Amino acid sequence: MKQFITITFLLIALASQAQKEKGQAYVNAYKDIAINEMIRSGVPASITLAQGILESQYGESDLCKQSNNHFGIKCKEDWTGDKVYHDDDARHECFRSYASAADSYKDHSDFLKSRQHYAFLFQLEPTDYVGWAKGLKKAGYATEKDYTQRLLQLINDYNLNQYTLAALQQKQNPGQNLAANTGDEIVKDTVLGELVIPMSSKRLKTATTVDTDDKEEEEKPATTSEIATIAKEKSIYPDSVFTINHTKVVFAKEGTSLLSIANKYDIILSRLLDFNDMEEMDILNADKLIFLEKKLKKGSTDFHVVKPHETLYDICQIEGVRLESIMEYNSLKKDAHPGVGSKIYLRAMAPKAGSSTGDTATTGHTAQ
Repeated sequence: MKQFITITFLLIALASQAQKEKGQAYVNAYKDIAINEMIRSGVPASITLAQGILESQYGESDLCKQSNNHFGIKCKEDWTGDKVYHDDDARHECFRSYASAADSYKDHSDFLKSRQHYAFLFQLEPTDYVGWAKGLKKAGYATEKDYTQRLLQLINDYNLNQYTLAALQQKQNPGQNLAANTGDEIVKDTVLGELVIPMSSKRLKTATTVDTDDKEEEEKPATTSEIATIAKEKSIYPDSVFTINHTKVVFAKEGTSLLSIANKYDIILSRLLDFNDMEEMDILNADKLIFLEKKLKKGSTDFHVVKPHETLYDICQIEGVRLESIMEYNSLKKDAHPGVGSKIYLRAMAPKAGSSTGDTATTGHTAQ
């Protein structure tokens, strides 16, 4: 009996992992389209991707595979394009057919923008994915009772709000090739945390924009004050509560009283300090991400690649992972200085030097 239970749990775990990988593969395939559509239309990339995953069954539904319809949009009276027929709420219903996935994504945006009963959604902040998810259900996009919850689960499971933030940043900086947790080399600001902050100084270029002639100048470190000044100018964090790694967080500006934040959100100050791995203090001396809940022990990705000027504390706030966990996974002390380009593991112990992976969490690290 015990063996049967063990095998059952193993099969469930394998199925869950396989589904998670399918979801991540879908996100990787269509995140850029979702970001571009948000810039064009205003539909949050997080919502678009979550709906795409849900409606297309991770891109594997017959409707998606046969006609590139990722969002289950039916023909309606105004549709003049290609059509296919599938059983849905009724038999042999008419659905829109597209030449490409990009066409489907564009039509999804236009569909929401052109319907009056969705107009109220565009009054919401694009980072308010909870409001958007509830609004879509309220406006009748889908009939499933748990449609809102399923969208929110997908957004949290795959950290989809990062693509909304990336779209907002790219809209502010047109022409810049920005990325959001995609493996592309980007600059992550040490003051603001996870949001990509393109630096006007050549000393903080992304890897894709550094050329040979500028290499020597690019390697010169920018000062903390320079980073902070540029970060303030470029900040696009929402004023309201949002999430990083499934944990509630707010963006607080320099000079803000932590006690005022604690009182506003009904949190004991000592607990707020604990949530943020901070020593006793009140007035913030720099712009910071302030978590309103205990951060998780594991990150949403396997590791974090260290960018210039990042400390262990910066990384724990950027990724929404407890500092003590990061120290444990990487066998590092609190005052360790991770080397630029090295990997800080966020979910499990770092591979040991000489292991088959060839990577170690402490490559390039020096202790102060």
